[in-house]
Amino acid sequence: MPAETKLSADHLSLTYTRDGKSRPVLNDVNLVVGKGEFLCIVGRSGCGKSTLLSTFGGFLSPSSGEVRIDGEVVSGPDARRIVVFQERSVFPWLTVEGNIDFGLFRQSRAERQRRIAHYIELVGLKGFEKAYPAELSGGMKQRLEVARALAVHPDMLLLDEPFGALDSITRLTMRGELLRIWREERNTVILVTHDIDEAVQLADRVAVMSDRPANIQKTFPIDIEHPRDISAPRYLELRNAILEELGIAHHV
Repeated sequence: MPAETKLSADHLSLTYTRDGKSRPVLNDVNLVVGKGEFLCIVGRSGCGKSTLLSTFGGFLSPSSGEVRIDGEVVSGPDARRIVVFQERSVFPWLTVEGNIDFGLFRQSRAERQRRIAHYIELVGLKGFEKAYPAELSGGMKQRLEVARALAVHPDMLLLDEPFGALDSITRLTMRGELLRIWREERNTVILVTHDIDEAVQLADRVAVMSDRPANIQKTFPIDIEHPRDISAPRYLELRNAILEELGIAHHV
């Protein structure tokens, strides 16, 4: 992990209260993410992964504890950190260019055009600049979502199972695209996923969450160079160790 800390969660807890009943979701989460690191968070369905990511993004306030980014307490959303959710939020009435341009209103016209062209090229949408989302495949829409997020030059990308709704072949393609973009841009990336293979293929480290009320149960450094051979003994060893940490037999 890089020596310089980008994000720290200190004794982070969050409880929902509804109809007079309290439901603890996060309990004493402690985590440090390095600048430029690619971290994946995995855990069983419903354990609170998305809730944790939403606290990192400033969309939810913790009941106790705090999240700091670059030493500052997170108190709300910030353009320096962009969240990309599984449910695609591209604007159907805007073209590919228009979607990427949407968050660039503070930039000069020349800078906006430069960034639009750069990120269209980066995510492989060249030739589709004038296309509307309805004309794009699911994978292309997800590339557009990533391009729009990157175009505002965020320090951090917070990704909430962004490829979960895609078919397996497109998912593999998008993993490769995300890895390539991260290596070029060197943003800090935190990816929530239920897919253990996705985590081991992409991450510098994998953080395993416990069941609710959740905390970080264990982290696994992924000490394999990219591109990663999914049949390599070390890959399989790490994958199986994470599955076992989750209480899932690796032969299932």
